[in-house]
Amino acid sequence: MTLDPPSFENAISAKELSGDDYCGTTYAAKLLGLSVATVQSLVERGEIPAWKTLGGHRRLSLRALNNYLKKHNPQLARAAPDTRQRLRVLVVEDEELTRELYLAHFDEWDLAMDCTFMPSAMEALMDIASMRPDLLITDLNMPGVDGIEMLRSIKRNQQLAAMQILVISGMPREAIQAKGGLPADAHFHEKPINFDWLQGYVTALVGANSKWR
Repeated sequence: MTLDPPSFENAISAKELSGDDYCGTTYAAKLLGLSVATVQSLVERGEIPAWKTLGGHRRLSLRALNNYLKKHNPQLARAAPDTRQRLRVLVVEDEELTRELYLAHFDEWDLAMDCTFMPSAMEALMDIASMRPDLLITDLNMPGVDGIEMLRSIKRNQQLAAMQILVISGMPREAIQAKGGLPADAHFHEKPINFDWLQGYVTALVGANSKWR
């Protein structure tokens, strides 16, 4: 009997994560230490099983990724750091130049953090249940699903309730309110990004993360 893949709504509201959880190619590439193009090639050759959503997004099971890693790079699997001691950060930003700015500053700060970048809210929603970031930094004005819709979906997932949400956007506050507003626990800062302030904010979260884990 072939089971249908889990629905998108179930994926973002799942109460528990297991070996059958899944992710997209961007997060899979980060987990395997490969490029997105290489992961897509592995999927096309059948070396990593995957399926496609109705919208054409590839989904890969975490169990399949673990099996591939154990088979092809067991040394890397054994040497993997304990990510629980590092702050998990997800940045959702559709402008490539802004993503590069984030990356340049994060590298310069050299903090105990692991950052994943997503160019769209939809891509982030597809992976966030598997990633469980400690901090979400997001823009609002993005094509397709915007940041406000993304945050509304995320708040339905109780497993993400402890995640810190930082919105950095050029969208006027009046426009944000007209779209329904932000979650009460979200912090909002206007663009351009104040990286001095952001460094202090992230440094405090890194310190709290190491203290409580």
